[in-house]
Amino acid sequence: MSDSFDIVLNGERHRARTGETVLRVAQRAGVHIPTLCNDDRLDAAGCCRACLVEIDGQRRLQPSCAWKAAPGQVVHTESPKVRRHRELLVSLYMADHKLGPDGLPLHTTQGNELRAWAEATPHKKLTQVHAPRAARGPDANPYVAYDPALCILCAKCTRYCDEIEAVNAIALSGRGSETTIATAGTRGLLDTTCELCGGCIDVCPTGAMHAKQAPRFLAKAVFEKVRTTCNYCGVGCQIDLNVHQGKVVQVTAPPPGETVNDGNLCVKGRFAYEFIHHQDRLTTPLVRRADGQLHPATWQEALDTAAKGLLRVKDKHGPDALGFVSSSRCTNEENYLVQKLARAAFGTNNVHQCAAT
Repeated sequence: MSDSFDIVLNGERHRARTGETVLRVAQRAGVHIPTLCNDDRLDAAGCCRACLVEIDGQRRLQPSCAWKAAPGQVVHTESPKVRRHRELLVSLYMADHKLGPDGLPLHTTQGNELRAWAEATPHKKLTQVHAPRAARGPDANPYVAYDPALCILCAKCTRYCDEIEAVNAIALSGRGSETTIATAGTRGLLDTTCELCGGCIDVCPTGAMHAKQAPRFLAKAVFEKVRTTCNYCGVGCQIDLNVHQGKVVQVTAPPPGETVNDGNLCVKGRFAYEFIHHQDRLTTPLVRRADGQLHPATWQEALDTAAKGLLRVKDKHGPDALGFVSSSRCTNEENYLVQKLARAAFGTNNVHQCAAT
């Protein structure tokens, strides 16, 4: 078999590569297939059944996220059979889900993919099913919470915890209508192997997994997203600051594949952002004046004062009386400039960086 071949997608020929799924071919061709449980970083699971398509020669609809493309394959993503399936599936999801006053899934701070799908898909209003899933007991962890009433059991959170983090802190538990997301022995996350990375929050399509620090039900449209670099180590992970009314209310990871961290963050990068608006945070440089007290100053004045102080020590005691210490939280370029400042400007090799060996 050659490395590439043609398949027919909604009556048009599209090129596919060996090993690709029907969903991947459709995405590359610009053909939209809804999905709730798919993540390119995870093995295909076919849990949500949203991405089912009709394939000639197959008796049943097949999950496009797991079904491999084959030469000459004929795929229908919008056939009457597929549309009927989607309308019924959305109706069933709505019947077993916490809904807002408008009869649709709630707007959550991190977004709700099920709501977006329900808004775009005609569906019937079925009688609500009252079969509440069990939630974890009191959990003292300060960051991650779980609302079982919003859960659709797509298993993205458990698969992320297993396949990407290799932690296995959470798993599907129970059977039938009692299936829920749980920990071993229903322990709190602090008593498990959980690293509190919050990746389960990012991949959750409905907001069932959510950050305790963030407001629960803000529509994502009200956020201004500001891309920046996490300052907790030197890896350079990119983060998105979600700003509402001038305040950072949540930190999220950029979409997978866009940045060096591939959609992942650690506990510090995701949750340790409250210092931004802390009342004790310095917002302007301070310079100690003749009265011995610290006074607000401009950046230029602060830099001039620091430079004069360093030169005064150099002139009095020689350049080796000075030492420069840089940080692994700085970029490579910034660390390079620190050593250049020490050696070229002040004439000393007394320069160190905390990550250096």
